[in-house]
Amino acid sequence: MKINTERYLKDIYNMKNNVENNMENKKSKEKSFSSMEKKSFITVVIVLSVVIIFCGALSYFIPQGHFDRLENGNIDVDTYTQGEVEGIEIWRIITAPVRVFASSDAITIIMISVFLLIMSGIFNLLDKTDGIKIFISKIISKLHGKNQAVVMVTVFVFMLFGSFFGMFEELATLLPIVILFMLSIGLDTMTGIGACLMAACFGFASAITNPFSVGLASQIAGTNTSDGVWLRFVFFVLTFSTLSVFLILHTKKIKKNPALSPTYQIDIEKRNNLNFETIERNEETTKKFKVYSIFFIIQGVVLLSIAFIHAISDYAIPILSLSFLISGIVCGMIVSKDKKSVFIHILNGAKSMLPAVLLIGMASSVKLIMTESGIIDTIMKYAIDILDGKNPFLAVILIYVLILILQVFIGSASAKIFLVMPIVLPITNAIGLSPELVILAYCMADGFTDVILPTNPILLISLSMSNVPYSKWVKWTWKLQIILLALSLGVLFFAVAIGY
Repeated sequence: MKINTERYLKDIYNMKNNVENNMENKKSKEKSFSSMEKKSFITVVIVLSVVIIFCGALSYFIPQGHFDRLENGNIDVDTYTQGEVEGIEIWRIITAPVRVFASSDAITIIMISVFLLIMSGIFNLLDKTDGIKIFISKIISKLHGKNQAVVMVTVFVFMLFGSFFGMFEELATLLPIVILFMLSIGLDTMTGIGACLMAACFGFASAITNPFSVGLASQIAGTNTSDGVWLRFVFFVLTFSTLSVFLILHTKKIKKNPALSPTYQIDIEKRNNLNFETIERNEETTKKFKVYSIFFIIQGVVLLSIAFIHAISDYAIPILSLSFLISGIVCGMIVSKDKKSVFIHILNGAKSMLPAVLLIGMASSVKLIMTESGIIDTIMKYAIDILDGKNPFLAVILIYVLILILQVFIGSASAKIFLVMPIVLPITNAIGLSPELVILAYCMADGFTDVILPTNPILLISLSMSNVPYSKWVKWTWKLQIILLALSLGVLFFAVAIGY
């Protein structure tokens, strides 16, 4: 079946209402959560609450201790002194998630919280004004008829959005569009999910400048996002190549025998419902594509500037926040007929991120409780003594496994960063592992499993939209997850070996 760009875009916009209705489970009337997401949020709150109570209880069993700090903030491992056991007051445990916003870390927490609100607001504006949909659909429609090129370019674009901008959930709204396109060129639903949702997730995991992982972790570690970027770039290329080969081999297999597709019967019905009608080029669509192309170019330039210009890298979060906010508002004003709706979309998007701010407050309060009770340095001392003299490869594996376990219960990347990094970084620094290596391990463990863990609501919503059973999805992707696990550990071992 052959279609031209205009016909393809017409069908995309005919599907727009269906797409948004399918995603209504995710964003009902622009509220923060779907019912599934509420369950996920409540689960994370419960987990963090248990961790907070547990850390407070530790102060009644673990003695206080203290390390002197060096000028760069790292601990001096030879200066530990131990005190007495003295439990923290219960009221401090209960109020910690609120008091953390007035602690010594308050400026960082507030600044990053504002950053998340702004990013969420602008991404919501892009979504509601069809900026992302048009941008992606225009690119892939240009390659119609070149199946392998279509798959590779689609994977590359979605991975770029994940790797540079930290977009994952926002791109799930494009899944029906990508599936439609793949079906129209003779491919299947699985290829669409792989080239869209999986690519965005893998881009997030192989982060280069992802502000929600590399950016936040670098801020906490006191490093620049450009530090160690070369290996993150290499890992991005390896991940892109792995996913592309996986999908291309799949497309070749189903080209020879379409019945081998896991979604063969489902796709027959979907193809029968495709309806491409000739229409005139939509001037509004072309205008939005040009405007939002400029928007993404600006953000790309800003991200690269922050990464490689050390004079401004310390102000990465404020600069990126202002860049997204100002250029987002300007672009929204240009493409929107209703100017007030621009600010409504931004406010609604920011409002949907408020629960994440709460999770950040709860995660950050773990460090506050252990600091106020005086046991954080003692715990670090225990960990350093255990790891001291041990194989650094083992230490990297332990960090990776720790993040992987937390990922099952806490899907939020920012919440895990505030929970883990303030404690892990001083320990790894003391045993000779660099912050860049820890950040790399964090990104790997945090990202890939988002598209296989049943605790991830976006995965389940996307599979539901695509009419793909979870069991069938796992059967199709588990080998790829094993390959990526081996690839991740291989890169981490290489990093340790070269002193990265």
